[in-house]
Amino acid sequence: MAKPILFSVPAAPAIRLCLGVTGHREANPAFSVNRAEIEEALSQVFDMFDMAVAQERLTQPHKTVAPTRMHSLLVDGLDQIAARQAKNRDWELVAPLPFGRKLNTAINAHPANADEAHFLLTGTGTCSPPTKARAAVIDELVDSARLFELADRDALIERLYLAKLTAPKDVNAAQAYSFAASERVALAAQVMIEQSDLVVGVWDGASTSFVGGTGHTIALALSMGTPVLWIDARNPRSWRILSVPEHLAVLPHLAGEPTQPLADLRTLVESVLRPTPGKAKAQKVDHEEGLKALDTEKWRPKSQFWWHGYRRVEALFGSEGMADRFRNLGVTYESPEAILTGSGQVQIEAARNLLKQDPGFVEKISADIHKRLAWADGISSHLSDAYRGGMILNFLFGAFAVVGGIAYLPIASSEQKWIFAGFELVLLAGILAITWIGQKRRWHRRWFETRRVAEYLRHATILLTLGVARPAGRWPRGTQTSWPEWYVRHGLRDVGLPRVTITSSYLRTALSDLVLRHVAAQSAYHRQKAKRLHKTHHRLDQLSETLFTLAVVSVSLYLGLKLAGTTHLISKEVASHFSKLFTFLGVFLPTFGGAIASIRYFGDFERFSAISEVTAEKLDVIAERGAILLAGPDQLISYANVAELVHATDDVVVSEIENWQSVFGGKNITVPV
Repeated sequence: MAKPILFSVPAAPAIRLCLGVTGHREANPAFSVNRAEIEEALSQVFDMFDMAVAQERLTQPHKTVAPTRMHSLLVDGLDQIAARQAKNRDWELVAPLPFGRKLNTAINAHPANADEAHFLLTGTGTCSPPTKARAAVIDELVDSARLFELADRDALIERLYLAKLTAPKDVNAAQAYSFAASERVALAAQVMIEQSDLVVGVWDGASTSFVGGTGHTIALALSMGTPVLWIDARNPRSWRILSVPEHLAVLPHLAGEPTQPLADLRTLVESVLRPTPGKAKAQKVDHEEGLKALDTEKWRPKSQFWWHGYRRVEALFGSEGMADRFRNLGVTYESPEAILTGSGQVQIEAARNLLKQDPGFVEKISADIHKRLAWADGISSHLSDAYRGGMILNFLFGAFAVVGGIAYLPIASSEQKWIFAGFELVLLAGILAITWIGQKRRWHRRWFETRRVAEYLRHATILLTLGVARPAGRWPRGTQTSWPEWYVRHGLRDVGLPRVTITSSYLRTALSDLVLRHVAAQSAYHRQKAKRLHKTHHRLDQLSETLFTLAVVSVSLYLGLKLAGTTHLISKEVASHFSKLFTFLGVFLPTFGGAIASIRYFGDFERFSAISEVTAEKLDVIAERGAILLAGPDQLISYANVAELVHATDDVVVSEIENWQSVFGGKNITVPV
């Protein structure tokens, strides 16, 4: 007796508002003059966020709205003010640091000389009370935050920093440190932006050219599609929402403008906490239908053989051996519990090996990512079978209905025609039933939606373990619904950044055991898929052409017999005797030739083959780039390089999904006409 498949519906992700903050340091003139007003303005803005989140909890009681999360680099000035306010509001504080913790404190405590820096780094030597006090402030905030430390370049940065402090008049030493450190700060700012739905920036509007500075961070956020709530450091009572880089060009003209209406900020927060309605008017009233349906979908442990039509077409025409063509196509869907020891085990173990500093993070990946992946993947696979298999049945039923309706001609009398008409009626009714059920149950839309969820989650472990995320403004938006992207984005946001120190050895292991292993597996899958689909298209094309060619031969042969009888070369009775058979063949051959051509058109096997081929080629390029990195020494493997490869992998996934949707997007289930 087979063991029952255990499963549970994965919980929906908690919804939370994720903020990033950036602003001037204490030394900035505009900030120092208006410090009290800036602190008050920031408090008022945070009050507005709290009210919007509280309103969402009140109006959407079925959702779990988690505490707001703030991302900050925790440098002196605005960052530390915002962090204290976040702590007072019981917000979650996360700090993506540009350096390891000790080096970060040593740099941002502003030691007067190399001896003080050495004390902060090692605890030996002497240090002035003011420097110690500044370091203590940083440590206090760091202790209360979840740290994501970019320490892979610490040895180089520390050497350059100490060289600068040792020779304060050496311009070259100062520039070397400044360039290297600024690059790291900009990288940490990028991590912060990617993890945030909105960036709050206190800025005097002066310049965006200083890498890692406030203006540069705001410009970077806008270029990545993340909106910025800008508070003018010169006039803190004035704030505005910037959404595109072009807004920076008109900032000078906004200095005297009144503050933007509060309703605009509420609308922005609501767009984060709720899925955006689709663009199609007919879908605006039910944009959460798919989201709710995901939790209430009926789990089917195995595929149903009557919906295997599409799979069988691929097997018959895309396989090589007869055994493969007629193999059992039944599939057991991997349950949310089974994936942890099944297809997800390799990724989970690799993540567990990496994140020994934060084992709870791996458990969240298992529960919140892999279980949701299995749930969405199993549901999507069933809907795919139902939709595509249903359409294959419609095409075949249509052909058999036409042929069956006239099949009495060569084998039965006209008095028995009703039997064949009844057969035709049953098949036509079957077509209408499949079409009606498919449309009523939204097989096509639900397949698209759940497949998007599954494919986004398939490589999520890689993104999360490396702190990489798709920026808020760069998620695709469906024309009918955007809940899959919203669902996955909040699922990833809920997990957030791991508590980890990123080192070169960490990056090497992550690159080899997670990134490139996944890339290689996906590339092999797409190459095999492209080859199989190309064969399927080619062989269907051949079969369709053969049937039409035979139809021409059949009609030509009949006309030849008729002509021969008319010219008395043969008896006229020969043509009359075979007329019903040739009539049947004249309908049978082109009808099934057309049905095969329709299946080929519906399946779009050639275009899907091309999409998979292009996807495999892109993944191969990423694999080559990763192999080059691994061939070098550890100290040359930087977070920036690895993060870029992860982003490239994510872009390939999203591009493949968009291309796939563009092919099947308009092919709703319908009668075969």
